[in-house]
Amino acid sequence: MHTSTTALIWFHRDLRVADHPALDAALAECERVIPIYIHSPDEEAPWSPGSASNWWLHHSLAALQGKLQRAGSNLLITRGPTRQRLRDLVRQLGATHLFWNRRYEPAIRDRDRLIRQDLTNEGVICRRLPGDLLQEPAGLLTVQGTPYKVFTAYWRGVSERLHDLTPPRPPVEHLPTPPVVYPGIELESLELLPDHPWYRGFESIWQPGEAGAWQAWNQFSQAALPNYADRRDIPGYEGTSRLSPHLHFGEMTPRQIIWERRHLDGLGPTSEDQLESFIRQLGWREFAYYTLYHFPKSAGESLDGRFETAAWLPTDEQADWLQRWQRGKTGIPIVDAGMRQLWHTGWMPNRLRMIVASLLTKNLGIHWLEGARWFWETLLDADLANNTLGWQWTAGCGVDAAPYFRVFNPARQADRFDPSGRYIKRWVPELAAADKRILHNGRLSIDGGLNYPLPMVDLNQSRKQALLRWEQIKRLKPR
Repeated sequence: MHTSTTALIWFHRDLRVADHPALDAALAECERVIPIYIHSPDEEAPWSPGSASNWWLHHSLAALQGKLQRAGSNLLITRGPTRQRLRDLVRQLGATHLFWNRRYEPAIRDRDRLIRQDLTNEGVICRRLPGDLLQEPAGLLTVQGTPYKVFTAYWRGVSERLHDLTPPRPPVEHLPTPPVVYPGIELESLELLPDHPWYRGFESIWQPGEAGAWQAWNQFSQAALPNYADRRDIPGYEGTSRLSPHLHFGEMTPRQIIWERRHLDGLGPTSEDQLESFIRQLGWREFAYYTLYHFPKSAGESLDGRFETAAWLPTDEQADWLQRWQRGKTGIPIVDAGMRQLWHTGWMPNRLRMIVASLLTKNLGIHWLEGARWFWETLLDADLANNTLGWQWTAGCGVDAAPYFRVFNPARQADRFDPSGRYIKRWVPELAAADKRILHNGRLSIDGGLNYPLPMVDLNQSRKQALLRWEQIKRLKPR
């Protein structure tokens, strides 16, 4: 250990004290360690965190602050601009080192490169450690030296390297506290909690923070993991992990999950197929970051530029259609159930995300960015990489995209994955007494005695129109 060295540990989307490369490296190299968090949402524009994410961030920062205090330290919270605040903190606190874990969003990568340049020129030792991915995006290419665009081939390459996975680092129990007064601000002054308490429904469902992440993992591994592959697409059951917000805020890492999976006890008849099905979903998260890293423009543009010419329908009704979709008032029961669950809980299962996205982009012809922005505002796990990949996959304009002719039929999806209507009846209570025909197809006529709207679009006719647009797209030259 070097003497007379002070490290700043810069937290951002890695709000934990276990398996934290930057924190571990700082403790190994420096005498004093000061944890910091700089709030700078404008630097992530146009994808500054939405209201749901801010609710989670508030509670996750509070949980991290409590952990650090119990370890004998604290979390210095301050506001951006980040480049200037870091230079100020280095001078105020006499820091000789800066440690942080890598992020992959385009705007953040550019900013962090400038920060490293600034502080290195001032004599500060900057260490940017690998982030929370199983495989760094730059380190895996095809035999032609190009980025993968197909998930199966990409995941095969990553999976081969998982055999050499190193064990995650244990939680840090003690941090050396320097004899300085922290020049920070109170967490509440960040005003992360929305003015309107629409988020009250979140509080009984979610527990942000590292402890909450592992509580969610333990519950999932015992109750849902043994049947994961069979039930993850059935929204009426708690068949998914619900770990995505915890992963997004870095309260746990994929490496920790993989390691835990290898050493699980007491799972009874859980088969390897069930386990691998879950790990494969983590693989899609990895692929999303890989895609964003290699194709940074995809965060705001269709990767297949031909779609910008022919895929979307700029109609006078579009604003009304979008609002009805957002509010869960489309008259299509499975879609409305998913959108209402999102509004009340900040989350919806992946199967429902695909169904509602397909309706918006293909049946209604609305640009995928409109849906991505709404998800960004309302999802607790709003993650630029995952959000972008998911929307472009469903719309048919991204890497490894679903074939454009694959238009999800909500009625068939409901019949297959919610045959009893259990999920729909929970989130669309005005259909609680409806029969199966209405639950899957919606009201078919003005008569019916239900306080529920007619479908806003004819699913069969709008599918045919979407396929006609696809024929136009195919005839265009690639952009």
